[in-house]
Order: sequence, then structure tokens, then C-alpha cells
Amino acid sequence: MEEKKILFSAIQPSGILTIGNYLGAIKNFKKLQSDYQSIFALADLHTLTVKQEQGALKRNTYELTALYLACGLDPEQSILFAQSHVPAHAELTWILNTITYPGELSRMTQFKDKSLKHEDNINMGLMDYPVLMAADILLYQTELVPIGADQKQHLELSRDLAIRFNNRFGETFKVPEGYIAKSAARVMSLAEPERKMSKSDANVNAFISMDDDTDTIIRKFKRAVTDSDNKIIYADEKPGISNLLTIYTAFTGKTIEEAEKEFDGKGYGDFKLKVGEAVASVIDPIRQEKNKILADKDYLDTVLANGAERAARIAYRTLNKVYKKVGLLPRKRGYNVRLR
Repeated sequence: MEEKKILFSAIQPSGILTIGNYLGAIKNFKKLQSDYQSIFALADLHTLTVKQEQGALKRNTYELTALYLACGLDPEQSILFAQSHVPAHAELTWILNTITYPGELSRMTQFKDKSLKHEDNINMGLMDYPVLMAADILLYQTELVPIGADQKQHLELSRDLAIRFNNRFGETFKVPEGYIAKSAARVMSLAEPERKMSKSDANVNAFISMDDDTDTIIRKFKRAVTDSDNKIIYADEKPGISNLLTIYTAFTGKTIEEAEKEFDGKGYGDFKLKVGEAVASVIDPIRQEKNKILADKDYLDTVLANGAERAARIAYRTLNKVYKKVGLLPRKRGYNVRLR
């Protein structure tokens, strides 16, 4: 029997996610864990590159854990853990820093963008973010990494560092490949459909949160920007309607052609109501299940502790190999409890 490939994915617990995050990533996790050896991390160390309020970060980490579980992630089948609970991530980052060039990091698009957004807090962590991401991936001998368009540059650095280390010290890391889900939908703002939907949008009507209830979801879709025309078709000159059709088909499983035929001759009001109902029928049960799971902190702590223990066993196998390759003294088993 062919061994399943290793897949690694990490999302920052930096606030409530939108339906764009759900469709682009979390929706696929249930299937991915069946098809691959799946490792899912809550990238809490990454969040620290931007100023965090302590209580909010803790709350967001629990929220994201509960959301993963509510969306069908099985902690027995997959590994689910908080990045900060496995120190090997930070340890490998230091080793990789010694083979990373400053110019590579200063050219990163996200570093430039975040530096503009957070001019009062341009820290080394912000620049070093892609090296930590590379460590996340390479620790688990990852073969596949689900990525969006904005993460391609970071994955390329991970690949470059794996190849560079292997060339310098001998075969150590697998070189990861990007995984782009065929069904991943690009969801745009309901208020400005030329822009990507974002949870940080100042206009709360521009995005659908995974915490929105049915009434809120339908109200937001009723206010969604369309156009002065009355045709419900997918076209470049109709970004609002095209975005709503994309969302509707993503939540119903219908094709664009089927949706256009379904709403042929219908008004925008009826159309927007149907889109809202389709989204709410999927999101509201997830929200309710998430809140139920969130009420049991002991269960969430147990899930994360078990996940960290399983992740650490894999991570330290790689890290010990790395330490040996670069010439560091081996750790004694009694010193590192994870190796017992």
C-alpha cells in the first residue's frame, strides 16, 4: 500500500475568519486529512510580529482550534497543535537563519506590505517571518503545502533553503511542493467586489464572518453591491454579481452555468436572498458546533497537548538530524523528554 504524502498547513489565530478563509482553506481540511498525513498548526508565534493583546491572542487560539474541530478536523486522524508548544520550530529557525541572506527577506512582498501597515512596529520578527514559516514546513519533511497566491513567495524560500541546506550538509530535508485546491474560490468584498474579502475591513458589511448568525448573514448579502443592470450572469464588467455567483456555487456545489440558469429572469433582491440562505445553511451549524466545543476548555487543552506531543516526536527527529549535520553535540535522551 502506497504511503500517504505529508501535508502541512498553518493559519494564524489572529481573529475571526471569513467565509473566504473557510472556502480557501478550512473547508478542504476534512478531505485532506483523509488523502494525506495531515499536520495542522495554529501559527501563534507568527502573530507576534504584530502587536497582540495577551487575552485576545489566547482567546483567538482557542477559537480557531474549536473552529477547526467544528469543520470536521479529526484530532485522532490529523495532528492539530499550537506552534509555540513545539520549541523545535524556533530552534530550526535559528539554524535556517544562518543560511538565509538578508536580501532574500527584504524583498518579500508581505514584509514590504506589513511594514507600511505597521510603521510603528517594524521588527526583526516581521522580516524573519518567512524563515519561521520555512522551519514550520521543513521540520515535518512536508511534501505538500496548501497555499494561496500570496504565499507562493514564502514557499519558494522554503524550497530554496531546503535545497541550500541539503547541498551544503547532505540530504536532510524534503523539498516541499505547493498544493492548490481545485475548488478553492476567490471571495471578494461584498462592498467593494474589486478587493479581496478581509476580516480587517472597517466596513463590517463587506465580509461574512464565521461567527455571523443567519440573520446577520442574510442582512449583509441584502446590502451587497451589485450594479444598475438586472442580468444575473458571470462577467468581468459585473464584479458584484460575479462575486455573488462564485459564493453561491461554492456553497451549493452548482456550476456557474447552472446558477445563471436558475436565476434567469429573477431580480437582484431574490438572488441576494438565495445566496445568503445558501451560505447561512452551511455556516450557522458550524458556528453553533464551534461555540459548543469552545465551552469545554479542558477538551481543547487536551487536543492541543496531544497534538503537540505527536508533532514534537516528528519535529525533533528532523531537528536532531539537522544538529548532527551542522556539528552540534547530540542531546542526551534524558535531557530531551520528547525523545524518550
